[in-house]
This record gives sequence, structure tokens and C-alpha cells, in this order.
Amino acid sequence: MKQLSVVVPVLNEAESLPELFRQLSEMAADRQLDLQVIFVDDGSTDESWLVIQGLASTDKRVHGLRFRRNFGKAAAIRAGVASARYELIATIDADLQDDPAEIPAMLLQIGNGIDLVNGWKKDRQDPWTKRLSSRLFNWGVNWLTGVPLHDHNCGLKLARREVFDEISLYGDRHRFIPVLAAARGFRIGEVPVRHRPRQFGRSKYGWSRLPTGMLDLLTVAFLTSFNHRPQHLLGTIGLASFLLGLFGMASMVLYWMARMAFFSSDPNWVPLHQRPIVLYSVAVMLLGAQLLCLGFLAELIAQRTRTAEIPYSIQEETPASVELFGAPSKNDHDFI
Repeated sequence: MKQLSVVVPVLNEAESLPELFRQLSEMAADRQLDLQVIFVDDGSTDESWLVIQGLASTDKRVHGLRFRRNFGKAAAIRAGVASARYELIATIDADLQDDPAEIPAMLLQIGNGIDLVNGWKKDRQDPWTKRLSSRLFNWGVNWLTGVPLHDHNCGLKLARREVFDEISLYGDRHRFIPVLAAARGFRIGEVPVRHRPRQFGRSKYGWSRLPTGMLDLLTVAFLTSFNHRPQHLLGTIGLASFLLGLFGMASMVLYWMARMAFFSSDPNWVPLHQRPIVLYSVAVMLLGAQLLCLGFLAELIAQRTRTAEIPYSIQEETPASVELFGAPSKNDHDFI
């Protein structure tokens, strides 16, 4: 029997949680899956935690985590993965817009040698403004990272545990799980999934997240391409800038020498220190030198390893089902 852990980040989704668990249970029963569901309450202000506690008290397959405050979706996924008991881990949003019945198709992709399967909301049931911002975001991710997916930010994903073990999730980096996985050499797949209209609550995302998403994209693109060789980027730009400034200065020196040799009596001569190109050349040379120095410092930092701070704090946890899953393994929050 296949085993599957499902991580569900929760933020004010009390009304949808019972129905989501029912659908997950039906999907698991139809496919004969040994199921674990981890609900991670990311600082909800409604009754989400009470609902999670109720589900955990009546079904041993449910495990709940409650953050002290809102730490973000990436932290919720990371905490849920740390509590997952099985080697196959799915993530799904709690708003019922993603259909759990799509998970078996993703399992087939995993069986064909794919390490991470990303959902694609092909027929998206969202307002046109949200669809447009999503298209712009996905186009930018594809262009900058070279990982061609239709829907990087789809909440429905399925991956082997080793994928989550090797990527670092914090801030808003949940949007770039496929990119981070591809940078580690994992094989990425994509499956069209059904997207349903929202039944409860309201969306937490929109145009306001686009600027921060683009900034995060630039960070991820840099880290995945130059994390271990930052000088290749900073040094290349710095060297080009320095050489451009040096060329400008050299051209002025040659011009001055030619003037002194052949046109020393020219009344229209403008002294070098009054020519804008000299100032521009000096500025560009200084910028290039600074970028080169910054690249060297980045190389030194990249050589040092450090333990990242755990980006969440758990307030309470539903009792672990030791008799069902066995003794818990070491993970992130075992050390809190």
C-alpha cells in the first residue's frame, strides 16, 4: 500500500477544513493509500485550530500544528514536511479550490521517475485581475530561471521527501519550490489539475504580492544560478564596468598626448578635468572596483556553512499518533 503525507497550510479556513479532509479521505480510500494529513495553522484568527483539534481527536491520520503567529506559507509547508511520516509528500491549499482527486494522476508521474509534480490550474476559476498577475509572474519565472512551467505558484504539488529535504523554504519561497528543486537536479513534471471556484473566505493573494514576488524571483534566480560562484556574476559586471571606465580614461590620455604634440596652440582646447567623460570614466571604474570587491566578499561568505534559523515557532501540537505511525523521527521542530 502506498503511503502519502499531505501538508495543508491553514490561514482562517475553518469552514473548509472538514470538507477538505473528507475529500482527502475519499481519495485515499479509492486508491488504497495510507494517509497522513498535517494541518498547519499559520496564525489563524478564526476557529481553524479548534476544527483541527476536533479532526485530530476523531481520526488518528490527522496531525495539527499551530504557529504562535503568522509566519507565512513557506514556513507552514516546512513545518508540515518536518512532521510528515511518509516518503511521498503532497501540499494542498485549504480553500477547496484544488481538488484532492487530482493527486492519483500526480502519483503516476512520480512512479514514472519524476521527483516533483507541479499542478497546473489550466482552467483557472479566479477573477481576471488575479489571472493576469499570475500570467505575468509565471512568465517572469520561466524567463529568468529556465524552468518552463505554466503555474509555478499552484498550491497542489507532490514530491519525494528528499526534494523538500534539500531545498530551503522561508519568506515567500514556496512560490519557487519547482525552481529550487530543479536547481538541485531533481526532475520536474507538470499535470493539469481541476481548479474550483472559492466557496468560503477570501483570497490572501493578488496584485499586492506581485512586486514582492518579482523581488523574490530575482533573489531566487541569483541564488540558484550563482549561489556557489557569486563572483561569476558580480565579478563579470564589475570587470566590464572597470574596463569601460579604463577605456574612457585611456582615450582621454591619448587625446591629450596628441593635442600636446600637434595642437598645442589650439585656442578651443578644453582641459581634461573639465570634460564630463573623465568624471564618468572615474565613476564607472570605481563602480567596477566595488563590484569586484563585493564579489570577493560574497565568495568568502559562500565558502562558509551555517545553520539556518528555523523560520517559525510552534505554540501547540495535537498529540502524535505513535501507535499508528511509530516513533517520531528527528526533524526541524524536535529541537524547539
